[in-house]
Amino acid sequence: MSLSKVRKVRLILSAALLAASSMALAADLPTFKLEMQDGKLIPPRIEVPTGQRIKIEIHNIGKSAAEFESIELRKEKVLAPGAQSFVVIAPLRAGEYKFFDDFHLNMPQGVIVAK
Repeated sequence: MSLSKVRKVRLILSAALLAASSMALAADLPTFKLEMQDGKLIPPRIEVPTGQRIKIEIHNIGKSAAEFESIELRKEKVLAPGAQSFVVIAPLRAGEYKFFDDFHLNMPQGVIVAK
């Protein structure tokens, strides 16, 4: 095998290992569920522990696209109707962090409360 092919194989293997380890780390995090339904946030308040990374699983159960967004947390995730995804949030200090559906700004915001 030529040197360039060996480098390509190493790069591909490294990328695969990194992706697998990232997914494993996300699977081990405290996980909270959020449903978005045409601007409605279910639940509108999520209580999480302080000082540790968390994962929020988001499911768009509505008939229109949704966008989870938090300016304070610098997170956003767009979901088509019926789609599921997640965001991982860095350890939080005690406090409240607002989030909303950026495609339905006329609806009430939600809040993540770190205790």
